[in-house]
Amino acid sequence: MPRANPLLEKMGPRNRFIAIVAVVAIATGAWLSFQVMSPPAVPQTATVLPAPGPLPEFSLLDHEGNAIGRDVFSGQWSLVFFGFTHCPDICPLTLQVLADAKKQLAAAGSEPLPQIVLVSVDPERDTPELLGQYVRYFGDDNLGITGELVEIRKLTGGLGIFFEKSAVDGDNYSVDHSAVVLVINPRGQFHALFSAPHEAANFVHDLPLLMRRR
Repeated sequence: MPRANPLLEKMGPRNRFIAIVAVVAIATGAWLSFQVMSPPAVPQTATVLPAPGPLPEFSLLDHEGNAIGRDVFSGQWSLVFFGFTHCPDICPLTLQVLADAKKQLAAAGSEPLPQIVLVSVDPERDTPELLGQYVRYFGDDNLGITGELVEIRKLTGGLGIFFEKSAVDGDNYSVDHSAVVLVINPRGQFHALFSAPHEAANFVHDLPLLMRRR
């Protein structure tokens, strides 16, 4: 059996009780001091808006051809990327990073998991059917959005997203576009953004913090 502390043995019951209370108080104070001095974890890569703002009104189509508006983003966290299916590198690489990050979050038991959204900046070629095939390659629960160019510009203009057709040669053209990933919160508000270059580790670290701090 462990030996009692000899100092406590020499004390009377009352003094012994006071000594134990003092030790507990000191330990508690030290723990509280550590908590105060240790700053809470914060996002390291994401830029968080001081005040999340509502999305602009728009009327577009999802990858199944259904008419949608800004309420399509309500009820879940969304990672939104603006790109196109004919994109040779940046778009597929970014969507793969987001898919990898989502898998890692799921494996770690993180909840809720965000939906991945691709908004086409090439509606001329990106039909709902083509967009659906494309986004499903990166995950079953992904969302593709396309529609009339004027409606897409309502959304991109309200969020500060740039895109412009370039190197036009008939149907052989590219589209220059912003490479940021936007974070939309369950209230359908623009909450934060991740700037390129994108790495899965950045999303895995920051997203749980963002979703916890809402």
